[in-house]
Amino acid sequence: MSTRTIEFKGKPLAIIGNQLKVGDKFPGSVLHANDFSAVDLGAMQGIVRLISVVPSLDTGVCDAQTKRFNEEAIKLGDAVKIITVSADPPFTQRRWANDSEVKNITVLSDHMAMAFGNAVGVHIPELRLDQRSVFVIDRDDVVRYAEYVPIFGQHPDYDAAIAVVKELL
Repeated sequence: MSTRTIEFKGKPLAIIGNQLKVGDKFPGSVLHANDFSAVDLGAMQGIVRLISVVPSLDTGVCDAQTKRFNEEAIKLGDAVKIITVSADPPFTQRRWANDSEVKNITVLSDHMAMAFGNAVGVHIPELRLDQRSVFVIDRDDVVRYAEYVPIFGQHPDYDAAIAVVKELL
């Protein structure tokens, strides 16, 4: 397992796990819905997925990222499943989703074991958060787009990720 870094307030912080690359099989992992029920990403084969990873929904960039992909979900319809993953506890995600009225995407928590962050190479152990990233997964669980954002408060390339989703539909 390689160690990489992300820039946080001008300081490098370690990220554990190996980066996924286009063509890799997307690893299954268990996350939690806002009612604490377990959700197995490995059981979602058969549908195109866009997985948007944010450190915490309670920050401006993460809030904006999640709302942007919620808007895209409206345009794309049921042909794609858009999932936001954060390390926020499930009850925090529930509050955020209710307050923001985000209803077109699934929000899942990596808080319990950080297993998702470890599996896809986004876990920042010093902060117990996941690195901002975006993955597009095809119907056969193959990664077709992977972006790891190198600076903590930077936005991902929304248009590039959506373009790959549209190519797969």
